[in-house]
Order: sequence, then C-alpha cells, then structure tokens
Amino acid sequence: MPALRSVAAFLMLAAFMPAEASPANAQQPPSPPEARIIVLGEGSVGAVPDFAQVRSGVTTRAKTANEAVEINSKLMAAVTAALLSWGIQQKDIQTAQFSVQPVYESAAPNTPAKLTGFSASNQVNLKIRELARVGEIVDRLIAVGATDVESVEFLHSDSSKLLDHAREAAMADARRKAELYAQAAGLSLGGVAWLTEDSSYAPPVGMKAMRAPAGLAASVPISPGEDTLQVRVTVGYDIAH
Repeated sequence: MPALRSVAAFLMLAAFMPAEASPANAQQPPSPPEARIIVLGEGSVGAVPDFAQVRSGVTTRAKTANEAVEINSKLMAAVTAALLSWGIQQKDIQTAQFSVQPVYESAAPNTPAKLTGFSASNQVNLKIRELARVGEIVDRLIAVGATDVESVEFLHSDSSKLLDHAREAAMADARRKAELYAQAAGLSLGGVAWLTEDSSYAPPVGMKAMRAPAGLAASVPISPGEDTLQVRVTVGYDIAH
C-alpha cells in the first residue's frame, strides 16, 4: 500500500507541474525574420494591333419560330456570301451565338403579357486581317442586311511575345528600385528569393459599337491606334551578408 500511495502522489504531482517546467515543452525563442527587400516592378511595351475582330449578325422577328428562323437564315446566308466575296476567309467567320426566343408584349400596365411572335438571332465573330478595311466592311455588312454590329476589337496575334518584352522591362525596373533601396540603407543586395506576376492584366479592348442603323450612308471612321501592354511584378530580394 505505501508503494501505491507513492506512485499516486508522483502522478498527481506530475499532473500539476507547469508545462514550462518540462525541458521538452520549453518554448524556443522566435527566429528573426529573413532580411528581404521587396519591390514592385512595372514594364510596358507599345504595339499597333495587327487584326480586328468584329461581332455582327442578323436579328429577325416573325409570328412563328419557324418563320423567324427561315427569314433569318436567308439574310445570314446573304451576309456570309458577301463576306466571302470581299476576301474574308471561311476560317475567319465563326458563329458566336444563335438563339430563338418568344416575344411578349403587355398592352397595358398590370395586364398579363401576350405572346406576339418570335425573335431569331444569329451572330458571328469576324476576323479582319486588313485593318484598313474595317470601316469599309462594317459599312458593307449593314448594306447587305446585317442588323447588328455589336463590337469591334483590335487585337494582337502574338500578345505573349509582346508581354515578354514588358516582363523583361518590369524585372529591370524591380532590380533598379531594389538596388536604390539597398544603397540608401547601406546594404548589399542579394539574389531573387521569390517573385509574383500580377495576373489581373487584360488586353485592351479597342471599341464598342451600338446596333448599326440600316441604310448608313457615311463611311464608319475606325482607327486601331496603338495599345500599351503592361506587366507588374512583385520581387523579393535577399540581403547579401
């Protein structure tokens, strides 16, 4: 019995011992943070777009869905044939949207809407490789029966290569800033520890156009201009010891 009492007393004493009294549980002093210089680098490059993308198409209405689709298909076939005759390649004409929807109208407030017909819409994305012809083709589209010219975008066929030049400029800008800070602080700059690129970049959109009115006589003035493609990077540099 005395031996059991001794064991029990030892266990109770161990249970109430503070954790810091145990060498295994002793807290280690926090390690100092790694010395780093963190900067934001920016780079940009100017470039003239080399092709345009135009969304255009035909929207028609009729009393029945079949009639709306039939009228729409005839008009769209004429638009497509005209595009091919103007030198637009078949691979540069891509269907973007086709839809048939009921059309409801309400004769008076607080009255149930009444089905009055159907609307059919066929929209295509056109790639125009000769920028000087964009305005001319928009004019012709309207003349041959297109009811919609929803957008005109000026784009770059090799934007990745252009962005690579901007990335190089961004890294050079980051290095310049880091060296300036290191010199001002009396430190020696080390190598790159980590870097991140801002992923929020989006290629600029050239312009948006409203639905084109029928019978537009004047030529549409459209200028591609020049885009500025930008890249931002955050770079962490070590401090040389």
